[in-house]
Amino acid sequence: MTLQSTSPSLKSRLVWRLVPLQAALLALLVLLIVGTLWSTGLLLDNRDEEHVIDILQKAVERDAEGKLDLVSTPQLKKLRSDVPDLWFIIKDRRGQSLSEGSVPLEFAQIGGALDHISQARLGWQMLDDDPRKPAARLKRVETAAGNVQILTATQGAMSAGKAALVAFLVFLGFALPSLFLMTLTTVIATPIVVRRALTGLDAAADQARHIDIDKRGARLPLEHVPAEVAPLVNAVNDALTRLDEGYARHKRFAADAAHELRTPIAILSTRLESLPQGPDKARLMQDAARLATLAEQLLDIQRLDQNRAPFARVDLVAVGQRVVADLAPLAIAGGYDISFESAAEHVETFGDQTALERALTNLVQNAIEHAGHRGTIDVRVDLPATIDVIDQGTGIPAEQRARIFEPFYRMQPLDRGAGLGLNLVREIVHLHQGRVAVLDNPGGGACFRITLPAIPSA
Repeated sequence: MTLQSTSPSLKSRLVWRLVPLQAALLALLVLLIVGTLWSTGLLLDNRDEEHVIDILQKAVERDAEGKLDLVSTPQLKKLRSDVPDLWFIIKDRRGQSLSEGSVPLEFAQIGGALDHISQARLGWQMLDDDPRKPAARLKRVETAAGNVQILTATQGAMSAGKAALVAFLVFLGFALPSLFLMTLTTVIATPIVVRRALTGLDAAADQARHIDIDKRGARLPLEHVPAEVAPLVNAVNDALTRLDEGYARHKRFAADAAHELRTPIAILSTRLESLPQGPDKARLMQDAARLATLAEQLLDIQRLDQNRAPFARVDLVAVGQRVVADLAPLAIAGGYDISFESAAEHVETFGDQTALERALTNLVQNAIEHAGHRGTIDVRVDLPATIDVIDQGTGIPAEQRARIFEPFYRMQPLDRGAGLGLNLVREIVHLHQGRVAVLDNPGGGACFRITLPAIPSA
């Protein structure tokens, strides 16, 4: 069973970390630009010259001598309090003028040069002059004192509060749309980049899924694996190397132990043969036979693992006939009838004929040993490539069917046998890319079915 990780994916982590970072960087950029302009005096505050001209237009009149004068209207009072650096020049067509505040020298020297201009905005060339110099607004308007020309400038250094407001408005108008586009790009591009960057890791994961005990020597590929993940892949490969070495040592130990056991078992059997006949001798001979069978089965497993013959065409019908003929005397001596059936004259598969004969032999011997010494043992070969060994014993409980193929497992502690025969059957069948299963026999008993890859008929 594959356990699904509950942690968020790398793609979502990158997206949710990049977006706040982008927002913070954009906000910092806006603050840096606005703060630099404000600290150097380049960020100027335009206080609406048209509004100033409107107030002055309503306040201009003539005194008793006919000279230009200003009435201190409430609007003018408020303007003077709001704009401490207020300055203006008011001129009529007769050359009379009225000024207030600190008029810049450049505008004070204009004189009558602009009398014929109805309105204009006077500024500076940014490349040649100081950009902090204020621009001025000139406009000719009708007042109670007649037609006059008003020249004023209310543009000056911006306050810190207004600079912060400008920064906020710039963020909303520029940075926020930019952040939206950057977020959209991040959401679309990040999965693509991550998927391409982890292509090598996907290949390594796919390779890891195919590693099992029968395919030793496999290693995870390092091609196209990101450098940050390469140490993990190398560590897994090192662990696989250690496991292979440990498995090889285990196999060598089991094979050496089986070889070493054969000699003392043979000596023991020879000495037992020389004993007088009796119940004790029969039991001892049975125990010695079990030891010999265990040693041979251990050697069979090692031979299967180390000396795999090249696969060739194998006729399962011929295999079944040969095994039934060889084991018929043993089955009859055990109290059974034995039969062989085939659905076709030839049923072929690719495999190791000797190993398949050994597997079928173990299944028939298992039936002879555990089917109650009664009834019939049927061996059937069917299409496309299956072999059934059916007995009429007590059967195998469903809860034990998954475990009977484990090494040294016995259904009952006092069962005779070493507990390796069915495990050897499973190993041989798996070697042939097949499967073995235990089914119910409709007439009672158990049915062991071997299913192998078939060779398509011509």
